[in-house]
Amino acid sequence: MRVLDWAALSTEQRDQLLERGIRAIFDPALRESVAAIVEDVRENGDAAVCRALAEFDGCRVEPGGLRASEEEFERARGQVAPEVQEAIAAGIANVRAFNEQLVGEREWRAEIAPGLMVGEKMTPVASAGLFVPSGKGSFPSVLVQLGTPAVVAGVPELAVVVPPVPGGQGEIDPAVLCVASELGIASVFRVNGPAGIAALAFGTESIPKVRKVLGPGSPPVQAAQIACQQYGCHTQMLLGPSESLILADDSADPRLLAADLLNEAEHGPDSSSVLVTDSAALVEAVQPELATQLAELPEPRRSYAQAALGENGGAVLTSSLEEAIEVSNLYAPEHMQVVARDEEAVLAGIDHAGEVLLGQSTPVSLANYVLGVPAALPTGAFARVTGGVTAETFMKKTSIARADERALDSLSDAVLALAEHEGFPAHAAAIRARRPGR
Repeated sequence: MRVLDWAALSTEQRDQLLERGIRAIFDPALRESVAAIVEDVRENGDAAVCRALAEFDGCRVEPGGLRASEEEFERARGQVAPEVQEAIAAGIANVRAFNEQLVGEREWRAEIAPGLMVGEKMTPVASAGLFVPSGKGSFPSVLVQLGTPAVVAGVPELAVVVPPVPGGQGEIDPAVLCVASELGIASVFRVNGPAGIAALAFGTESIPKVRKVLGPGSPPVQAAQIACQQYGCHTQMLLGPSESLILADDSADPRLLAADLLNEAEHGPDSSSVLVTDSAALVEAVQPELATQLAELPEPRRSYAQAALGENGGAVLTSSLEEAIEVSNLYAPEHMQVVARDEEAVLAGIDHAGEVLLGQSTPVSLANYVLGVPAALPTGAFARVTGGVTAETFMKKTSIARADERALDSLSDAVLALAEHEGFPAHAAAIRARRPGR
């Protein structure tokens, strides 16, 4: 694991650490190539989706075979180990419980002045498309994290797109089909990543057009979501390569710390894993633990982790715990774990993080799978402006108001003054029609 002294880093070096590969998503060459795929799907529908599957995934699928069949759903149950199915059910149950708590009250009203009632009602979006990655492994947990909130929100039309199993003949990961079945989602399609995003955005002969598309993925998948925004498709920014930051003081257990650093580091070569601490002794103690545990990882996970803890991340030494908090807020990580003597005090200083897990009994893997808190979280420092995927992500708010005669009387003069100031005579006339002589 590389070690960086925050005070000694130049502005350019700090920026490089904080950006952690986000430039790849906005690389002009990548965006141009992805835009071509998106445009092909927009113009040619299923034919373009099948063309992308053949070119990028190496499997030939006819348009009629894009959608997962009932037989595939039935076979999936027998292909997934019972303990995995039980884990899926446990994850869904906790994610459901979290989101039901979140949106328990879908309408509120209050009288904020005599005769003036205001409020809001929350309703689901009409349709949504969910992207589940497949390139580096099997990720049923992603559909748990995306699909469960959408179901709790009550989205009437849900479609899932997932790249086929690498090296196969177009098969969809059976574990993903098990999750879809558990959630009651019947529309699952085998697609190439960027082409699938475009198919959801525009609709094809087989794949429905939806109002909102979201899901984590590689830079090409994220670039496709950005490209589709210009056509009016709403996407969630930004669910890119996995990243984690652990803020720790010298009370942390080095062995557990090493395990937690590797937790997110193994995701891929574009992942990042960062330790921020004011203790040089802790960094020194973690290094041999990392070496031992890293050696036990199989390839390609070992190489992924080395990149995430090397050029993409590493340990950042700060002069104090307060500076460690400042660095963490600048980084605005997807996943954050706090290991300190006073974790609540540290939490009070954290303003920008997708999630904050307190203590070494709360590893990221626990949150990724079964805790129930959102695990589809903003990456690339977008935690500064948005949060994780919840039922609220799939809902919108409509404001409600009612004014009675008392409220109309008390507010009319203010409306007339502003209408005259802004030059809107019809606005004023609407009041005078109700209150002649004003």
